[in-house]
Amino acid sequence: MQHGRASVSATPKSHSLRRRHRSAGMRSTSQRGGLLLGVLLVAQLMVILDITAVNIALPSLATELDLTGSSISWTITSYSLIFGSLLLFGGRAADLLGRRRMFLTGLGIFTVSSFASAMAGTAAALFAARAGQGLGAALLSPAALAIIMSTFQGGRRAKALAAWGAVGGAGAAIGVLVGGILTELTDWRMIFYVNLPVAAALAIAARTIIPADTEKPHWKGLDLRGAVLATASLGATVFAITQAEGAGWTSVQTHLFGIGGLTGLVAFALLERRARTPLLRVERLADRAVGGGLVLMLAAAGSIFGLFLLSSLYLQNVLGWGPLATGLAFIPLALAAGAGAHASGHIVGKHGVRAPLAGAFLVAAAGMTLLAQVGENGSYVRDVLPGMLVAGLGLGVAVVAVAIAVLAGARDEESGMISGLSSTGHEIGGTIGIAIFSTIAAGGGAVAGPQAASGIAHAFGAAAVIASVAGVVALAVLPRARHFVPKLRLSPSTMPSH
Repeated sequence: MQHGRASVSATPKSHSLRRRHRSAGMRSTSQRGGLLLGVLLVAQLMVILDITAVNIALPSLATELDLTGSSISWTITSYSLIFGSLLLFGGRAADLLGRRRMFLTGLGIFTVSSFASAMAGTAAALFAARAGQGLGAALLSPAALAIIMSTFQGGRRAKALAAWGAVGGAGAAIGVLVGGILTELTDWRMIFYVNLPVAAALAIAARTIIPADTEKPHWKGLDLRGAVLATASLGATVFAITQAEGAGWTSVQTHLFGIGGLTGLVAFALLERRARTPLLRVERLADRAVGGGLVLMLAAAGSIFGLFLLSSLYLQNVLGWGPLATGLAFIPLALAAGAGAHASGHIVGKHGVRAPLAGAFLVAAAGMTLLAQVGENGSYVRDVLPGMLVAGLGLGVAVVAVAIAVLAGARDEESGMISGLSSTGHEIGGTIGIAIFSTIAAGGGAVAGPQAASGIAHAFGAAAVIASVAGVVALAVLPRARHFVPKLRLSPSTMPSH
């Protein structure tokens, strides 16, 4: 009997010990997951900042390197063009060659190219180095997102994607702030030099925290033909749009590159349907969440890039603000977009993507409508800040919700491919948005001085129309919550194969 009593009394103690060990293990796993997410988010923020930080440094940079006319825009375009057009390849490479391998490779290329950008003494050297940065970013970014998709599941994945979206949504505004501070207090080259210590710390942390790739690289399955065709086609399309302001929308150059790019994309789709290991499974676009989400990603990214571009133009060219003051003026936008991104993960987890996205785009349209009232004698507090806050909040929700829509149905073996598609939509959408809105703003006949206010107001009005149309598209195209929410909660291995 005594032995029996001892056995009974020991059972609760052993259960308690097991619970403590299990709790400690869960805390350790959660902490490691938090560190992993932190490393990936810092890397993505560095990539995003180098898109936008340079915008505010363009006057100083152009003076030192003797850049004039349309050549100035290539400081931005040489980065965003290569970045956006190679993201599909980067996503597929992450699937076949290894996610950590591609993350570290992209980080290395980005770091070397950042140093080359900082050391550039001519315009050609800077453009080439910026293109190298774009290549590195195109390998790093989809690999980081694929690691998130394969590491986090269910509600934790939604929260991780919300954090990822917050970086993408607020990173543009933060980049303007960082660019303004570094340009005014030091020199434009510091925008690139600052990447070096950050990248070194990321490389050390990544080798410790990111799980090693367990499989050998599968070079044979990499669709190089599709990669070349997709890159050339997207590059031609973006080139046509970004250069249309100077060459003319009806010029032979615009038509040649525009039609050639679109034809190439059609050929790419046909090629991928027949490829044994395609760069992109085109049939996945038939999924309403993936295909519809991609279209809405173009609208969301174009709108938020346009928001900070037009606001910057108004503050600097119309109100005459300096780089630092302009950068500080974007802090409320960063906070609003970050708040929207944070809320989006919780909202989508409960209500799906259809209604939240429609509402987010309508809120963004209201903010753009407020900004469309800017005038020659306006002020930041009265004419810019209210619209900036409203539009930033709506677009912060939209960017995250769209990313979740596109990525929720990705199976584990295709997470790199789908994340590359999502990132491509973001970067190409942002590039197209900048091209369209800057063209409308310049259509007023002046790019600086009080007279520029009219063109900028018209561009904000166009952004309001685009956001409104996107809201309607979201209601018409995206799946209902009762279909989407269960799908969001499934693990990639249980996703349907349609």
